[in-house]
Amino acid sequence: MDFAPLLKEIGRGTRGARDLTRDQAERLFGQLLDGTVPDLELGAILIAMRIKGESLDELLGFEAAMKARTTRLTVPPGPRLVLLPAFNGARKQANLMPLVALLLARAGIPVLIHGRHDFDSRISPFELLDALHLPTADTLAQAEAQLTERRLTVLPLARLNPGLDALMALRPRMGLRNSSHSVAKLLDPAPGRSVRVVAVTHPEYVDSMATALPLLSQAGSRALLMRASEGEAYLHLRRKAHLQGFVDGQVWDLQPSPNEDLDVPLSTACEPADNAALIQDMLAGDVPLPDRIQAQVAALMRLARD
Repeated sequence: MDFAPLLKEIGRGTRGARDLTRDQAERLFGQLLDGTVPDLELGAILIAMRIKGESLDELLGFEAAMKARTTRLTVPPGPRLVLLPAFNGARKQANLMPLVALLLARAGIPVLIHGRHDFDSRISPFELLDALHLPTADTLAQAEAQLTERRLTVLPLARLNPGLDALMALRPRMGLRNSSHSVAKLLDPAPGRSVRVVAVTHPEYVDSMATALPLLSQAGSRALLMRASEGEAYLHLRRKAHLQGFVDGQVWDLQPSPNEDLDVPLSTACEPADNAALIQDMLAGDVPLPDRIQAQVAALMRLARD
């Protein structure tokens, strides 16, 4: 692929840049994932796309390239597999993403937690999972066995899509996120048997994902779009919820009722041992489950079972 003409289109800044076609985007992102783009062009492409932002066709093309290179997991019979991404970690408050996973698994819904961690300023979600005795699986076969036996497994992104993992790993070196961080939210190792949890932070990504997900859910795929808490895949305990389901190209309104801002305390138990203890107390009923967590779990149970 000749990268100069593509860079001429996407590298003109926020006002002058032009979008790639879906086919161009798929071919370009495929080469990025395959590691065949020279370093100079790689950096230029990632920065240009970071400034310009992904169009709908570009996002769909990138997702197609990722899908073609993602390892498949076999889901046990029964409910769909809920996919919980873990890319950020705790900063100021306890990370309750594992609580969502454990509540779903307890209800018989299989869950895959997948991701990577690059933030020196945040506590890794994988350290928290270790403290909860949920280490990453050593092999894909072990992950599939855990889904059958305990309904919950953890895999690093590198086991599912090494090229995507390598692109995301450039963040500390470049100082900026890149398109792979958006596309990774759409990772699906079990097409047709999954519920993607697409957890976003910024309002513009709520809009872009809400436009893309009806198209991506037309082939039997399902998804839950939600606003993340500190970038992790659990609802903020205080803010008005945003819960949209996507099923067969249709949008399901899964908002709790009433849906309003809540005045509840936020735990600052960020250290893995303290965070794990809080989650275990909530599972045991010694600490009440937050309303927002119950709403998210109910929405995911409906999407996984209906």
